[in-house]
Amino acid sequence: MPKKEKNIDLNNLTPEEELKYEIAGELGLLDQVLNQGWKSLTAKETGRIGGMMTKRKKQMKHEALLSEQEMVK
Repeated sequence: MPKKEKNIDLNNLTPEEELKYEIAGELGLLDQVLNQGWKSLTAKETGRIGGMMTKRKKQMKHEALLSEQEMVK
């Protein structure tokens, strides 16, 4: 019998978890994750989520630096 995943409170997530769920939703995988857990995804799917998370984090960091530079001017 498969191990039951703990219930997920989508209103109480860390920013990183929030990003992960957001990307899963954009890829059409959120329902699967909520119903069957993260372990139900293929390596390709989880790799894609991880890659997109990394890309967005870099983009957010870059935007924060630009914003900070604008404030200094």
